[in-house]
Amino acid sequence: MKLTPLDIQQQQFMVRFRGFDVREVDLFLEQMAGAFEQLARENEALKEEILRLRRESQGLKKREETFRRAMLHSQKVLESMKENAEKQAELIIAEAEIKADKIIHHAQNRLNHLQEDITELRRQRVQIEVEINAVIDAHAKLLKISQESMRTADADNAKVAILSSNAP
Repeated sequence: MKLTPLDIQQQQFMVRFRGFDVREVDLFLEQMAGAFEQLARENEALKEEILRLRRESQGLKKREETFRRAMLHSQKVLESMKENAEKQAELIIAEAEIKADKIIHHAQNRLNHLQEDITELRRQRVQIEVEINAVIDAHAKLLKISQESMRTADADNAKVAILSSNAP
């Protein structure tokens, strides 16, 4: 079951004798709904960022393929020129290889940068998951402390009731 902030805010509990403080429960639900909504927005933003990075990565792959095709085409042209003049063709081949190395080097650097970005996003996702779990654990502990406090207060009230009923 997928919860939304609205589900949390609209959650109703049955009130029973010596039950929870309705205002305190409502306040807690409102706080939880706000935190849940913030986490949902952050999650959506991260999903959009991942989608954007995937698109960018696909674009770079297409560019790399275009560069590869351009290199193949250049090599064919160079071979054709080699038939006409051997010395001129060798010079053109040397220049084309330098350019190709620069293009490949640039593309490799960009690819490495994207891989680092992806790794960083994964690290950030893990960190956010840890932070979310920490918030959930903290709220669970607060709820447990609140429940223990209520039990102690109920026990104290029961003792007072017994003492007042025994009083003359």
